[in-house]
Amino acid sequence: MTAFTALDRLFDPDRQCFTEDGARILADLRSDEETQARMEELASKSNEGTLNAEEAREYESWVRAGTLISILQAKARLYLKKTAAA
Repeated sequence: MTAFTALDRLFDPDRQCFTEDGARILADLRSDEETQARMEELASKSNEGTLNAEEAREYESWVRAGTLISILQAKARLYLKKTAAA
């Protein structure tokens, strides 16, 4: 089992991990301009094959964080959809 699989199970919307306000905040979460610019810079360098070792570690951490945030946002949206239907 990967860490992401475990988190996927942990934040199952049926487990009531979210509040409506918390789910809305999480679903709408976006990075600030500076962070977005850095991620785009690293992504571009990665595509070009020009990342140094430190940048590669930084980029990998952003990719992992982005995956985690995406999973949590999907769970939050599902929670909001279910509560709206109830």
